[in-house]
Amino acid sequence: MLPVFDPRPWGTLDLSPIYPNHKFEEKIGEAWLTGDAGKVANGPLSGQSLADLSVKYGRELVGEAVLEPNRFPLLLKFLFPHEKLSVQVHPDDEAAHRVGLPCGKTECWYVAHARPGAQIGLGLKPGVTREQFALSIEQKRAEELLNWINVYPGEMIYVAGGTVHTLGPGSIMVETQQQSDTTYRLYDYGRPRELHLKEGLAVIKEKVGSGKVVRPAPSNLNGGPNRRAPLISSRYFKVDMFELKEPHSLRTHDENGKHSVQILVAVEGCGIVEAAGTNPVTLARGDAVVVPAAVGEFQVRPQWSVEFLKASVPGVSVLEPETRL
Repeated sequence: MLPVFDPRPWGTLDLSPIYPNHKFEEKIGEAWLTGDAGKVANGPLSGQSLADLSVKYGRELVGEAVLEPNRFPLLLKFLFPHEKLSVQVHPDDEAAHRVGLPCGKTECWYVAHARPGAQIGLGLKPGVTREQFALSIEQKRAEELLNWINVYPGEMIYVAGGTVHTLGPGSIMVETQQQSDTTYRLYDYGRPRELHLKEGLAVIKEKVGSGKVVRPAPSNLNGGPNRRAPLISSRYFKVDMFELKEPHSLRTHDENGKHSVQILVAVEGCGIVEAAGTNPVTLARGDAVVVPAAVGEFQVRPQWSVEFLKASVPGVSVLEPETRL
């Protein structure tokens, strides 16, 4: 995929931990890797968008685990907060359907890098009501009513729809989310940007399941040097981390036989993605590779070593992940 670099007032000119060879003249907050507007970088489909390809190929691309056959299911991006993001909220599916949107926006953040002291604001403090939070916005002290927690490299954060949240400076996140860009901005530290108080306050949930995901320890694959770490499994997405030093084969279907598109995002090192009947594709730090569901089996061959996230849609109903703050 071709990354799309999105300017934001809270972004940075220095994306070198992920994109060392790119130079920017305006602050970049996000690098979009998939989503409707995401375009293919190589091969016979080069230049075509995932939106168009989803309509054309349907379940061959997205798989039968995905609810909508002609809509790409997941949006992945890097986030580069250099200043605080606005305090914001996204609707869940129910709230989104009430206003005619196809889906809500539940997401998760993998902490790829974090400086000491890096924090996020996640959810309202216990006992805080929607009305109290609305008053705090008027009084310009909305930040005081959020749970502020330190984040560390390698953690996975679950952000359920309806959760008030923000990112502080000092981290780099890989965000995996439902394919929606519906964001209601509630508080923006005086920046001259539009707020969406009526819409946002209507979808806030006072109690949510958001937090740091409690997950099992990484495991070695087949007793060798390769490692897999399950990061999150939820209703909308499943994300695992792979650390490979030897070639490893992967499948686009789960243990129940349900196929899903697979999205690989490299955070360190470099590898080659190979599948029968196709040209190999490089997967280096900052790259995203989309593997269509119809591919079936594919292999990642590290060039020395590679660390990447693999995101897909689960083929069975999954409860909210276990979390802590």
